[in-house]
Amino acid sequence: MAVVRFTPEHEWIRVEDGVGTVGITDYAQQQLGDVVFVELPALATVVAKGAQAAVVESVKAASEVYAPASGEVIAVNDALVDEPGRVNAEPTEGGWFVRLRLSDEGELAGLMDEAAYAALLESLA
Repeated sequence: MAVVRFTPEHEWIRVEDGVGTVGITDYAQQQLGDVVFVELPALATVVAKGAQAAVVESVKAASEVYAPASGEVIAVNDALVDEPGRVNAEPTEGGWFVRLRLSDEGELAGLMDEAAYAALLESLA
């Protein structure tokens, strides 16, 4: 069963069998506005928790997507190169950025579950 966790910077990670799929939350894509460009890392890139994993540019701003956990990039969502708007349309499904083979699943312990993330969003309203 997949485990989903969230960062205070509005990234999500869905973990299944030691692999984490990373994207930005619906709240984050709303704040960015229309996404017009996505820069993805090369396969086999090793990223550290909290380090830049991708870049997303919108009509409003450019922003880094930070890795919620450390790991090696084993897949990138190439569809975003031609269709960056998928980040807006499907932020938690087809709009994912990278898949990481996690180096330490224990790093997930410091992230928020869905209830804690919902409480964070309430505090921002």
